[in-house]
Amino acid sequence: LSVSFFDQFMSTTYLGIPLIALALTFPSILYPTTSTRWLNNRLLTLQNAFINRFTHQLLLPLNVAGHKWATLLASLMLFLISLNMLGLLPYTFTPTAQLSLNLGFAVPLWLATVIIGMRNQPNHALGHLLPEGTPTLLIPMLIVIETISLFIRPLALGVRLTANLTAGHLLIQLISTAVFVLLPLMPTVAILTATVLVLLTLLEIAVAMIQAYVFVLLLTLYLQENI
Repeated sequence: LSVSFFDQFMSTTYLGIPLIALALTFPSILYPTTSTRWLNNRLLTLQNAFINRFTHQLLLPLNVAGHKWATLLASLMLFLISLNMLGLLPYTFTPTAQLSLNLGFAVPLWLATVIIGMRNQPNHALGHLLPEGTPTLLIPMLIVIETISLFIRPLALGVRLTANLTAGHLLIQLISTAVFVLLPLMPTVAILTATVLVLLTLLEIAVAMIQAYVFVLLLTLYLQENI
């Protein structure tokens, strides 16, 4: 039974087509595209207002040199939110519950920030590896520790997103299984458990949005350190 709980995270295929490929392309269908009309419809106006507000909040910690990343970061935010939210629907597959996919997002973007720092201001980028005023005996140890912490950043980004989504999906499945088991035996307890399930689902909706925001926000902080 414990193995079946993790079957929902397997990348299955249907008619020879990997579902992860369909899930990655589906969010692009949901969002309306801009038109040539003078006035946009309500949905497009609401979407543009959300993107503008989010981009404004996202660029607050960045200086002017980092504003060129606005399109990339806003697109990544919408993409992650869409995948996380779609994964909460019944009988759906959640691509962002796969660590390999999240590392595929985290590693190249983190590496881009590091390369930008090494290219534009190498002395300042290397200076992060050794705090000012460090005792001489601690210098080799601190350099090793700071280097390890630098390379752990993309792993932490991917694991944080994967762990939060995986834990939420497992809790929902465990509690829903408990509801079905308790319903014929103890209906009152089953109703209370179902109430907890509804509240947990609302919490997971918030987690799906917050984790996407945290993923992109940490990338902006890494970028700010290197520009």
